[in-house]
Parts: sequence; structure tokens; C-alpha cells
Amino acid sequence: MNATQVTVRDVAEVGPDTIAMTLATPDGFDADPGEFVLVRATVDGEELARHYTLSSPTVDDTFEITVGIDPDGDLTPWLAEREPGDTLSVEGPFGTVTYEGDGDVVVLAGGPGVGPAVGIGERARSADHDAAIVYLDGTPAHETRLSTLSNAGASVTVANDEDSFTAAVADVADVGQVYVFGFKEFCELSLDALEAAGVDPDDALVESFG
Repeated sequence: MNATQVTVRDVAEVGPDTIAMTLATPDGFDADPGEFVLVRATVDGEELARHYTLSSPTVDDTFEITVGIDPDGDLTPWLAEREPGDTLSVEGPFGTVTYEGDGDVVVLAGGPGVGPAVGIGERARSADHDAAIVYLDGTPAHETRLSTLSNAGASVTVANDEDSFTAAVADVADVGQVYVFGFKEFCELSLDALEAAGVDPDDALVESFG
């Protein structure tokens, strides 16, 4: 999809310095959890563009992106000030790491990787597939949705240090297709944890945020 103006339906705080933006799905937009979009905006005369991974399980009427707010950043504080009825310029979707609802999943998430983690987990459970999420973050976001997933039968572990994360990965590493979402250092940690658990890290689907 080329650059398209989409309407903001809702902006909600979902954790410390973290918002979820619900956007109206434009005609012709088709995406699965794990894919991402490019958001463009002109802020104080400067054109900015950033990628954000979908955090909604579907895009039927709306889709969601989760945005970590850097108070000293350029684009994210501006996004946090958007209100329902505002519009954003969006391109995409992009990416090859996707989940189409066709099997059991294990999602390893670090920091902003929790967005696609909850989307994939919800998509899996809605199709009666097993879902396990191991999320490393000292100040977690999307706790309400993670709790709902847990109550719906998903295995959800929120770890606040690398040792507990690695231990949690060992418990679930072989129960489904593994997805990894996070920054480079986290992705490397995840692949090491998978190897330690006896799972081939080359079989994991990895989306590094740089």
C-alpha cells in the first residue's frame, strides 16, 4: 500500500511511556501479526518516518500499533498527542515474519516486541492453537492483554532479568513455531537461550528492530 491517510480511532496508554494506537483500516490493507507499517509525519517542519509492528490479531476494521514514547524523541511524543479523528500517513504492510493463524506458537519478546507478541498470541488462541509468550522487560506494557491471554489458556511469563528469561524459554522452546521480536541484543540473547534449550535457533523467525 502506498502512503495513505488513515484515521486515528483511539490512543490508549498501555504501560510506562507506551501507547497503543488504533487506526482505521484503509481499503486494500491486508496484514497479519508480525508485519509492520511505516508511519510518516512532519513535526516542526521536519519530515520523519518510523516503522511500527502491528500489535492487533487482525486488521478487519481497525489495526493497532504499539509505540514506546521517548520523551526526548522527535516522532513518538507527537504520536502520543494524537487524538481520535486525527489522521496519519501510513505505508505498508512490510516484513516476512508473519503469523497467519496456522499452528502453535512461542513468542519471545523484548521491550517493544510485546506488541507483536500479544497480537500473535491472540490470533493463535482465537484459532484454538497453543501460545506461549516469554517477555523480557523490567517495566512491562500490555499487562491487561497478557493477563487475558493467560486466562484464555496461553502460557505467559514476564521476566525482569536475563537469567529468568533464559529459564522460561527452556520451559516452552519446543512447543511451537518460535518467533523473536526485539532489539539486536535481545534477539541474540533469545537465540542463545533457544540453543541452550536444545532448539535449533535457525528455525526461529526473527524480527530485529535494529
